[in-house]
Parts: sequence; structure tokens; C-alpha cells
Amino acid sequence: MQKKSKKAGILVSLHDDVNEIRLLAESNDYHIVNTFVQHRDHPDVTSYIGIGKRDEIKEYIATSEEDISVVIIDGTLKPSQWFVLENYWKVTVYDRLRLILMIFKDRADRKEAQLQVRLAELQYERPFVRELIHRARSGEHPGLMAGGEYQVDDYYEMMKKQMKQIKEKLDHIRKQRHLRRHHRHHSGYFLVSLAGYTNAGKSSLLNVLTDEQIDVEDRLFSTLSTTTRKLNQSHIPILMTDTVGFIQRLPAWIIDAFHSTLEEIKDADVVILVVDASDSFSVFQRKVKTSMDELSDLGVTNPVLVVLNKTDLISNEQVDVKEQFVSAFCAGKKFDMVSISVHQHLHLDELLKKLYSLLPQLYQIEIQLPNTEETQSFLSWVYEYSQLDDIVYTDKVNMIITAHQQIKDKIISKVVSLKGNVIDMKQL
Repeated sequence: MQKKSKKAGILVSLHDDVNEIRLLAESNDYHIVNTFVQHRDHPDVTSYIGIGKRDEIKEYIATSEEDISVVIIDGTLKPSQWFVLENYWKVTVYDRLRLILMIFKDRADRKEAQLQVRLAELQYERPFVRELIHRARSGEHPGLMAGGEYQVDDYYEMMKKQMKQIKEKLDHIRKQRHLRRHHRHHSGYFLVSLAGYTNAGKSSLLNVLTDEQIDVEDRLFSTLSTTTRKLNQSHIPILMTDTVGFIQRLPAWIIDAFHSTLEEIKDADVVILVVDASDSFSVFQRKVKTSMDELSDLGVTNPVLVVLNKTDLISNEQVDVKEQFVSAFCAGKKFDMVSISVHQHLHLDELLKKLYSLLPQLYQIEIQLPNTEETQSFLSWVYEYSQLDDIVYTDKVNMIITAHQQIKDKIISKVVSLKGNVIDMKQL
């Protein structure tokens, strides 16, 4: 397959840390040939950066040996600022949100994700189209998002209709997803969601814990659609779901567009928050804060297991420092923590122990049943929906089972119908 040729672009930022925006640009196949930084507390109202820096960039574009096709702003542009810059530099101008949406669009491989991305795109474009309408009525003849001439009034009305239709479709999907979660809970499954900053190793962890092979790519937002698999590490029935990765400074309307997907996190019995421990300490701090803020904004109230992944890439001292930060930052919250390496399969057993300890209340039930074919059918059901701790065959069948509240009640009901006895029961 022929490789996409990278287009030359430049970055413009108000601060020195441009690692994330550079990664976003490279994920969109842009080759960054230069970076311009203007230290400011706030963007310029008219053109985001001051006139001097604006002129400097214009001169660079005109004289560069590279064919500069895009200028990328590490921030959020107002429509009026975008219009001024595109007209001044005569090249395509993208801001940070536009880059993120372009990556989303490229990664969306399922219908729900495609609908969510399109809704986010329309939300993003609305104020720009309003600006174009204003400019057109003022006698100017702008194009739409660097795409040529448009009847912007008609396009704006089309956008409103399309947004309404997409919201209705996503609401239908959300209701179906809610019913599936309810059915899974009612069937006795614990629901666990994997969350965390994009590219932290969530999909790799899902593969290891479920003995599956979900595609894992070293790129931003490789997971936009949810993937649910059964945990195969014990007889405790757990369904684990991988979800879209977090990223800092996302506006509420983008998060809202992915509402039906992110509900998987909110409704989980336990959230496993995966963070990349190999990041520098400042980046690690920022990502933990961003992720915990996102969980709070989603309304997560159930326990969170913070998993520091990729610890094989750093020293024990660095692991200790990062664990101390997480402990201090999460103090007062319902959480636990474990440091692992998915790649090296380090401490996964400890992760599972901590996960089990955070699940809703478990019960251990000792029962006795007649040794019949019906009991063997019941035994198959026990293997599917609970954990069989011990079984002894005599003229009777004695079992010790670990299960949660709903399954415990079903076990008792089935024991009665099979003419057996509950010998002992205790909370764990």
C-alpha cells in the first residue's frame, strides 16, 4: 500500500510545550518544518497572535524552500481570528480542535463513532459558518473551511437539520446500549470500563486480560468505538469495555457528542483508569488530572482503579514518585492503585486482586444439592455467572460459590427449586 505523503506545516503556539500539538499534527500526516512561539497570557482578540509575529510568519511562508500547506494554531480560534489569518497568510489554517476532529474522522470505523464525529464536526463548524454568513452579507466572498465557494445560508440550515437527525439516531443507540447494560447486569455480570488518556495502553490491557486480539496501534485515538469482552482470568463474571481516550482541553460539546459511548464509563461497577507511567513527571501529572477531571465530569461515583502502565520503562524511584502523586491527588476518592507493565506482563495478578476487591459486595454461599442431571445443568450455569470455589461429590453435591447480590438471590431460588439446601452464606 502506498504511503501517504506528508504535507509541510508550521506550528504557532503561545507557550513552549508543543509536544501534544506536534503529535496531533503528525497524526494527520503533517510534517512540521518550523515552530513559532509568542509568549502571551491571552490570545490577541483580532488574530490570536500579534501583528509582528503574524508578519514574521507571512515572510517565512513566502520565502521558505518548503511548500507550506498549513499553519496549525495550538489553541482554539474564534471564527473571526481564523478568517483574518487565512486571508493574511493565504494558506489553510487549522486550530487544535480541527486537528482532533480530523483524527476522529479518520479513526471512526463504526456507524456510532461516525455519527458522533459528524455531530462534533457540525458543532465545531456552526460558528465558522455564521462568521462566513456575516462576511458574505458584508460584501466579502469567503469559502467554507478552505473548501471553495458555498451558499452558506443554505449550508447552515442543512447543518441544523443534520444535527437534529444525528442526535435522534444517537439517542436511539444510547437507549439500546442502556438496555444491553441492564441485561448484562441482570444476567450477573460485573461491568468494568477501561478509561484513560489516549495511547496509555488500554486496548493492550484488554487483550491481555481477555485473551483477545483487539487491534492495537501506537497512535492517538486508535479506539473511538467501544469494545466489550469477557474477562477470562477467573470465574467471576466480568465484562470489560475499552472506551475512547481522554485528551486535555476538550470542550463540553465534543464530550457530549460521545455521550452514548462515555456512558459505559459512568455506569461501570469499577473504572480502570490507565495512565502512562513512562511520561515525564509534569506530563504524567497533567494527564492524571485531566483523566480524573473527565471522570468527575461524567458523573462517575463508583470506585476507580488507577493503573500505572509501562513501569518497565522507568526506574523504581520514578514509579514511587508517581505513585505518591496519585495517592495525594486522589485522597478522599474511592480509588485504589497498582503499577504494572502490560508489555512485560508485570503485576497483572495484583491488578486483578485489587479489581476484585473493588467490585460490589460479594457473597460466599455453601449449598448442597441432589446428584442429578438437573444439578449438572445448574453447575454449568454457576460456571458461567459466578465463581465455583469448591465442589465435592458424594450421594449429594456440595458446592461453595462466590457471587454478587443478584446472582446470589438467583442461586438461592434455583437451590430451592432443585430441592437442595443452603448450608451457609456470608458476605466477603
